Amino acid sequence: MCNPNKVFLVCACLLAVWIIPPALGEVKLPAIISDNMVLQQSAEAAIWGWASPGEQVTVTLAGQKAAATADAKGDWSVRLATPKPGGPYELTVTGADNTITVKNVLVGQVWLCSGQSNMAFPLKASADAGAELPAARFPSIRLFTVAASFQDAPANDVAGEWRECEPNAAADFSAVAYYFGRDLHNILGVPVGLINSSVGGTKAELWTSKQAFETDPNLKEALEDHQRRADRFPSDQAKYEQDLAAWKDAAEKAKAEGKELPAQPRSPRTPHPLGSLLNGMIAPLTHYSIAGVIWYQGESDSGAWRLYPRLFPAMISDWRRYWGRADLPFLFVQLPNYRDRRPGPSDSNWARLREAQLMALAAPDTAMAVTIDIGDPNDVHPANKRDVGLRLSLAAQKIAYGRDVVWSGPICDSVKFEGSRAIVSFKHPGGGLVARGPALTGFALAGDDRRFVWAEARIEGPTVIVSSPDVPQPVALRYAWADNPECNLYNREGLPASPFRTDDWPKGRAASAPQ
Repeated sequence: MCNPNKVFLVCACLLAVWIIPPALGEVKLPAIISDNMVLQQSAEAAIWGWASPGEQVTVTLAGQKAAATADAKGDWSVRLATPKPGGPYELTVTGADNTITVKNVLVGQVWLCSGQSNMAFPLKASADAGAELPAARFPSIRLFTVAASFQDAPANDVAGEWRECEPNAAADFSAVAYYFGRDLHNILGVPVGLINSSVGGTKAELWTSKQAFETDPNLKEALEDHQRRADRFPSDQAKYEQDLAAWKDAAEKAKAEGKELPAQPRSPRTPHPLGSLLNGMIAPLTHYSIAGVIWYQGESDSGAWRLYPRLFPAMISDWRRYWGRADLPFLFVQLPNYRDRRPGPSDSNWARLREAQLMALAAPDTAMAVTIDIGDPNDVHPANKRDVGLRLSLAAQKIAYGRDVVWSGPICDSVKFEGSRAIVSFKHPGGGLVARGPALTGFALAGDDRRFVWAEARIEGPTVIVSSPDVPQPVALRYAWADNPECNLYNREGLPASPFRTDDWPKGRAASAPQ
């Protein structure tokens, strides 16, 4: 996974140019309002920027005109009803001493695409790049990549530019976002704007505001833990410098004696402030009207799976608060299969993180793309990004646009334990439940001893019946509960079932029976 600390200094220097106020006497616009941009259709789009305090600014778009006066800080903003989808249009912003003309503006659907490295993963590295890149010519799809920026307080701008979708621009753009946007463009028949704001190796706490941690009692423990880590750093740094000086002496001595050099001490890592990526890469965009968000993250939080069931919904609410839209569609990717497959039922951090993601569906206007079948056991960055994007597109078609599509794989609705068997009912069965393979796999049962064993499962209409001669009185059932489970339950539309469990047993307490 990408280490965000390696790019921090470079990005901080780059962003310094973008977050300082403009010179007085000159109207300026944020980077997101620039040539080739896409405005959200059917919206009162905000147009904003900076000028001299008290300066009158006039904005025109497609025959509309609006005016504003810059406040004492030089900030100004207006709202304009976006014209019909399509274009190109021109946006003109006029101040006392200069005029800016934003050219080649389209109107359509705008999506924010965010997360960590699997969202940042470029199209040129995806499994289908050889066939896809030469055909990636969509003048009505526009791409904007936000430069990485960690900030202590909300910034007022980002670094980036809108580009028309063509092979060179698409090659370095998010593969998941590209496939998602391409599918929506083909289905909806309108321009699509994609804003990729993602950084590899980052935790959800960096994408959630400090205010959310301070006001949500469910996150108090996490706030205190982060503060302890921050407070500890100066002493850790001092110890590191002492150890480093001692190492240099020992290394010189070992080198002079022809001996093997001792291991060099590791530098402590300064925890980035809570919300530092939200401040640097999301907050500056929240005036911009969007259709929704797609999110691919969680790998870096697999060790914090206890917190994620509280943190992730809080982050979603936080973003919606920033945009002022409680119904902002928020679509996310559940972690895929990864690592070696174990012969018997097992527990795992990744399974529990997937469960936390599944729980987030309790929030309204959310959807989850299950990817338990398209990961890579040997690579945390699976190359199949096309199916991820297409599954997110199906979710968007339903959640954001109300289209009548099968958009989710089976999700466990209820489990009844009757004698020696468990009866599982599902939401989103689509055209019916199916097993991809000669037999249904991935189900495990346990009795009061909490020892899970593989179980036989069969589909009966809209339900799955699970039993095992080794568990005559089952009390708990799990499906696809492992880092890299063998599982094959789908609906007829080809969408996989989400992993789930019925127990709430602590990690490490449930055991696997010998296989």
